[in-house]
Amino acid sequence: MSASRLSAVILVFCLSFAGAAQAHFGMVIPSTPTVMAAKDAPVNFSLKFWHPFENSGMNLEKPVSFQVFHDGKASDLLPGLKQGKEQGMTVWSTAYTPKTPGLYAFAMEPQPYFEKEEDCFIVHYTKVYVDAFGDDEGWAEPLGLRAEIVPLARPGALYAGNVFQGRVLMNGKAVPGVEVEVEWYPGPDKKGVAPTAAMITQTVKADDAGIFTYAAPTSGWWGFAALQTADQTMPLNGEQKSVELGAVLWVYFHAMQPAVPLGK
Repeated sequence: MSASRLSAVILVFCLSFAGAAQAHFGMVIPSTPTVMAAKDAPVNFSLKFWHPFENSGMNLEKPVSFQVFHDGKASDLLPGLKQGKEQGMTVWSTAYTPKTPGLYAFAMEPQPYFEKEEDCFIVHYTKVYVDAFGDDEGWAEPLGLRAEIVPLARPGALYAGNVFQGRVLMNGKAVPGVEVEVEWYPGPDKKGVAPTAAMITQTVKADDAGIFTYAAPTSGWWGFAALQTADQTMPLNGEQKSVELGAVLWVYFHAMQPAVPLGK
């Protein structure tokens, strides 16, 4: 193979690797997925617009809304958000203390983010659940977000290796055949190691009822992002740009603990 042809092959490979490694995820990550006792509260939240597996990201402007849904009611958490920096990028944080048993669903609507490389705006409606004091009823009910993934497996009781299913809804209707991107978040100050670029962001396809299936191979936080082009456009410098709507759900998969002798 000539040197020029080899250089071209290497360039194509590098561009392919870079393109596959740039999935965007809205992130709402709590310090714990489960509050079993008062000592576990308050729960600290980190809000980002990020590449989870690679642990790098973009600036997140102050969200349009950040709410907690509990017992049929929504409460505004936006005023309590605190701006911060991570790797030079703008991120947000807050704390919330569950006071009564039940399922708490946290949802963020971000400001539209214009992605130059894709020439479109990105809006990811991002959701995560926290169970409090042994009660998690209602996890299979939608919140009514514009774009949303509704769990079909109990999100607060999953082991690594368990199969997880979710139904993708846009404007309250199931989205048949939608692609769902999947990434692992290794946690603060860490990044994942993948054998190939395709393993950074995995992709599954929903069926005709908008239902997708995935089995997480390791413990930790996993993000699911169902992406679809919105019907409307947004203006930028006198031009109309398309909008990528994302329904994002973060789910925690627990590590299986080793067995112990009876009586302990």
